[in-house]
Amino acid sequence: MPNSINTNYGAMVALQNLGATQDALTVTQNRVNTGLKVASAKDNGAIWQIAQTMRGNARAMDTVRDSLQRTQSTSDVALSAGDSVADLLLQMKEKALAASDTSLDATSRTALNTDFKALRDQVTKVVTNASFNGVNLISSGAVNIAALADATGTNKMTVQAQNLSLGGTVVTVAAAGSIGTSTLATTMLATVNTSIANVNTAMATMGTQNKALANHLTFVNKLQDSLTAGVGNLVDADLAKESARLTALQTKQQLGVQALSISNNSSSMILSLFR
Repeated sequence: MPNSINTNYGAMVALQNLGATQDALTVTQNRVNTGLKVASAKDNGAIWQIAQTMRGNARAMDTVRDSLQRTQSTSDVALSAGDSVADLLLQMKEKALAASDTSLDATSRTALNTDFKALRDQVTKVVTNASFNGVNLISSGAVNIAALADATGTNKMTVQAQNLSLGGTVVTVAAAGSIGTSTLATTMLATVNTSIANVNTAMATMGTQNKALANHLTFVNKLQDSLTAGVGNLVDADLAKESARLTALQTKQQLGVQALSISNNSSSMILSLFR
């Protein structure tokens, strides 16, 4: 290559290399600053698209989890109330059994009937107040509640409503039921026994569905963690490697500047040939 003051080939090569080093240094600095090797679509379009889809699915799982937790809480309240109703029915059974004794005096029978009606009315109070977020699964006219099961919104998990109000299909004790006579007490005893069996079945069904919600919630949490980890595997930068690369590029940049400086001074060396 001839020495020329018009074309400085060495400077051009040094400038190209310095520019390439600067571009690589900028990329590495961005990775160190953001912690991401793919921070935008221009870094890697295909990986960015996949990561964005996975991020969307992970965020959708927040909504799924909220729905499951809300439904689970509603079911928990209903189950707690159901336990109370079952306990009240057991106490009502004791009163009815005692009142079925034909040898009772009028005073004792009246006292038992008063206690029975108080327990009966307490069932209504428990059922009426078993609401969470405005939803009551055990009141008269209650409807099933469904929770989101996946990010598409098409799959759902249902908790069936169980009408535990007096005079219903589960609690067959009438709202005005009493044990004022031994005959009424004997009839009521059979009715209460039927109600107890019905409530046990209804609560077992709801308990199974509540457990399914808890199991699915655990799965959703694990799935969301897996999606988040998957996104990290795709886009997160290895900061240990980037740190080493940053140091190397900074050194390379300094050497490139020196090389460019030497190349720029080469034309002045030609002057010595004419002295």
